[in-house]
Amino acid sequence: MFEPLATVYVQTFAVILPAFAIGLVSIGALRSGLPPRQAAAGVAVTTALLGLWYPLVTTLAKAGILMPPLEITDPPYALMPLIGGALLLWAMGRLTVTGRAILHGLSHAHLISIQSLRLMGGVFLIGWLMGDLPWQFALPAGIGDILAGIAAVQAMRALNRGDANAEALVRRASYIGLLDFAVAVSLGIATSAGALQLMSFDNPNIINAYPLALFPEYFVPVFIAFQLFSLGALRRSSQRLATA
Repeated sequence: MFEPLATVYVQTFAVILPAFAIGLVSIGALRSGLPPRQAAAGVAVTTALLGLWYPLVTTLAKAGILMPPLEITDPPYALMPLIGGALLLWAMGRLTVTGRAILHGLSHAHLISIQSLRLMGGVFLIGWLMGDLPWQFALPAGIGDILAGIAAVQAMRALNRGDANAEALVRRASYIGLLDFAVAVSLGIATSAGALQLMSFDNPNIINAYPLALFPEYFVPVFIAFQLFSLGALRRSSQRLATA
């Protein structure tokens, strides 16, 4: 019962999340002051990357290539889209002229707003209740995602109201989000069948099997990149205030 539900759930958010990200990039491009052609190119590259990334990762997941290594010496294919995807998106935003201009066109509220979608991780709790996911992973990962999503909503509202502690709430939301990723990824590996499995031997994790593999291999890299963008914007804002 859980797999059909998870498939529909993942496919739905595979539309919502990239659409949200592309929308933010479009807003930043419009507010960046870039020439129209350059701004459009930035949006087009982001759209193409996210559009191609999904079928690629889906194909790899269905083929079982993204499962944790069975031997300690096997390549960690499961971590490559996660870490590589986050680094690629970060590099596009921070190491290119167009990317930096687009990010500068986004406010703190824009950058943290996408983290509200972290509430989608609540599906892990459903998987645990239905007996398909081990509690050692589902409870920390599911509750962590919900807390990260709530923290992002609180930060976004504070920014929109102009609260004095708004930036502190953005920083808190970012730290909660990054900690949640670290815990979820570590427990995902420790509960999945493979060389690094340390627990849940009676009910191995299926987070790296399709359809749930789209979480660490497609959704998480996008969230991590925007989390880093948000922290970077806060750092630059603090530096400007210090030199003013």
